[in-house]
Amino acid sequence: MSATQNLRLFAQLGQAAVRRVTPDVGVDSEPALGAHLVTGRSGYEHHGIYVGDGKVVHYAGFAQSMHRGAIEETTLERFANGHPVAIRLHATAMFTGQEAVRRVRSRLGENRYRLLTNNCEHLCAWVLYGENRSTQVEMCLAHPTVACRVAMGMFRAWAAKRGHAGLSAA
Repeated sequence: MSATQNLRLFAQLGQAAVRRVTPDVGVDSEPALGAHLVTGRSGYEHHGIYVGDGKVVHYAGFAQSMHRGAIEETTLERFANGHPVAIRLHATAMFTGQEAVRRVRSRLGENRYRLLTNNCEHLCAWVLYGENRSTQVEMCLAHPTVACRVAMGMFRAWAAKRGHAGLSAA
């Protein structure tokens, strides 16, 4: 399921917290400091905070592989990993701009990634709102069919990366 399909499904289910924002931001565009960046992956979205100079801070867990990883600062290109990037707007964020950058950088090197309780979306919610939450996880827990679609998307990506074309087409 693509990120667009996920967003449509979330909208159909009445999740006001999940909303489509500006079209994909090209790598040559300069997002605002503290912008919440989102890039689609196979079955889920990956999240990070823009910190300037073409750099993004994100939880590296599951970002490029099926392994846990620490919070790191990386290039926008590496964060995108070949996928389009969008900016998720937050009209009521408590922390923005330089304060959001300071907050996300305060957690650099943290290596406590947990898919259900401390992932990249949890990090961005904490940076912007001071709360640890993930709409994607909440959707999966509330709607098992969404969880199955996410799991299948992740499995397909894993199988494709391993060269198991027959499995990824299933």
